[in-house]
Amino acid sequence: MGKIILASSSPRRRELLKKTKYDFEIIPSPYIEDHTRTDFSYEFIESLAVNKAVAVAPLVKEPSIIIGADTVVVLDNKILGKPKDREDAFKMLKNLAGRTHSVVTGIAIYNTENKELKQTSVTSYVEFEQLSDEQIYSYIDTYKPFDKAGSYGIQEMPQDYIKSYKGSLENIIGLDTETVINLLRNITK
Repeated sequence: MGKIILASSSPRRRELLKKTKYDFEIIPSPYIEDHTRTDFSYEFIESLAVNKAVAVAPLVKEPSIIIGADTVVVLDNKILGKPKDREDAFKMLKNLAGRTHSVVTGIAIYNTENKELKQTSVTSYVEFEQLSDEQIYSYIDTYKPFDKAGSYGIQEMPQDYIKSYKGSLENIIGLDTETVINLLRNITK
């Protein structure tokens, strides 16, 4: 297997991937995401992951395996991206309060040597407690979740804000390593 590259600048993805046995380098993807699209589809999320991985290929000199990923929060079949500002974050969290939403991560593994591509997605579900305006603003002002889809990071949420979750916690944070490991095992060496 060639060198493994994570095509992401996300500190959360880096920490999750560090838990695996794989050594890797980080090269943030130069791919520019389309933030205007709000209708959710698995094909779209997986295509973002593929595009992120493939965009890194010209930046590497030796045969490499590139991991691309994109995580979105989905409510009522609409994508909640990263908030523009404090008020946008408040609106997102207010909409999520007392409801269940899904967190979907598209994952792509690209082998630069033979152009082999594997892609999939992982879905988890999160149910928020009913949150007061004060709780929402307190979270926003404390954690500044402006770089997070849906305006929150489950790993930093106060315990009484989340009612429950189903599925992979790592996926909710940003990268399900079990899925990544399975994809790496199945890519041609």
